[in-house]
Amino acid sequence: MKLDVRYAEHPEDASRYDTKKLRERFLFEKVFIEDETSLCYTHVDRVAFGGAAPVGKELRLEGGKEFASDTFLERRELGVICIAGEGSASVDGVEYPMKKGDGLYVGKGAKEVVFKAVSKPKFYLASAPAHATHPTAFIPIEKANPRKLGSASAANVRTIYQYVHPAVCKSCQLAMGMTVLEEGSVWNTMPSHTHERRMEVYVYFDMKPDAAVFHMHGAPRETRHLVIANEQAVISPSWSIHSGVGTSSYTFIWAMAGENQDFDDMDAIKTVDLR
Repeated sequence: MKLDVRYAEHPEDASRYDTKKLRERFLFEKVFIEDETSLCYTHVDRVAFGGAAPVGKELRLEGGKEFASDTFLERRELGVICIAGEGSASVDGVEYPMKKGDGLYVGKGAKEVVFKAVSKPKFYLASAPAHATHPTAFIPIEKANPRKLGSASAANVRTIYQYVHPAVCKSCQLAMGMTVLEEGSVWNTMPSHTHERRMEVYVYFDMKPDAAVFHMHGAPRETRHLVIANEQAVISPSWSIHSGVGTSSYTFIWAMAGENQDFDDMDAIKTVDLR
């Protein structure tokens, strides 16, 4: 299991980063590596996120020195969404077959989580510290909570599928879902917002080979952007704006951790006030 550790930044410090430094600190480029579990551990709310891409072998989540635990979920909870292919996730011997769009919540205390392949699956993972144990829940996309937002005139027609969310299953602090943009729509979360009480991590996928997403970053009056390629992830601290635009339609998974799970707990920012 590969682990990339990232530290937290003050917004005034981040405002002085050049493109290279911004990408080093916030962009996680290699989310999916064949026959590897590739994770990034950020000190922003101590969230761990990344991908498991089994092909010829089974992949197990591991504890160890990095997490100061014997097992990965000794003091953590986990959200999983399959973004490609077909395989399964096994939790303490109970196997959950998963195809693209299927999700899974695994509560604190599960001792063994194993990912297996049927046809080159890619499992996106997000994990946060947990204070209580909640039941494992299999969440196919049909059981996710859909919210349709946006308009064609604003080029942001999208459906938000809430997976790890109070409307679907119980969790401690983790919230997780998937946003699918319709063909011809390219903007997500505009007007933009911050949420001081929660951080967020995004992974972008289902992008055309020559496409890019310009992920908006930074404090509202010190904005920056990162150019994101297919299947790359970005850390968005609580003080950073949350928004993005692509050169064509795309899908992304968002995962949040912090003080609450209220999806609508956002501090809206007028577009005219951005700098």
